[in-house]
Amino acid sequence: MTKASGQNTAISDLLRRVALPAAALVMLTIPGAFAQEARPSAGGELTSEEEIKQFCTNIADPARDQRYLLQKQELEKLRTDVDSRIVEMQKRKEEYEDWLKRRDNFLKQAEAGLTDIYKKMKPDAAATQLQEMRIEVAAAVIMRLNPTQSSLILNEMDPKKAAVIANIIASASDPNTSKDPS
Repeated sequence: MTKASGQNTAISDLLRRVALPAAALVMLTIPGAFAQEARPSAGGELTSEEEIKQFCTNIADPARDQRYLLQKQELEKLRTDVDSRIVEMQKRKEEYEDWLKRRDNFLKQAEAGLTDIYKKMKPDAAATQLQEMRIEVAAAVIMRLNPTQSSLILNEMDPKKAAVIANIIASASDPNTSKDPS
């Protein structure tokens, strides 16, 4: 045998080894590509009702999966909304606790005997002294006095300072007061 005929034999052997499995693979895929589903009706054609049933049967699982996916997304959205509301409620709770603490401290400042001192003073003298004090302390003292004395003292004060003190007293007694008006 010559060298050329030896190469031809080797090539033909290689082609037989590769070509047979490749041809079998192609033959197996072709019938599947062109296969049609069996038609249940006697004439070989599906009626429109049978087509609808078949269509509904074929899409039932994907439709259910899609519905579950949409429900899951909605639940996740609701969970995010609830979580953000919980955060907002926690923030409001902390704000209220802070407000309550400041109010309690505010009232304690007036309890240290100052109220008794100002109860016995004349309104004009008390007004002069209170408008020179820290505004929070003055408001606490005036708030602890009886309404008649408080009104007389506020009447003797500078109108701007009296208005600020009245605002502090009003906000201290209002449980709905919030730093954030929203």
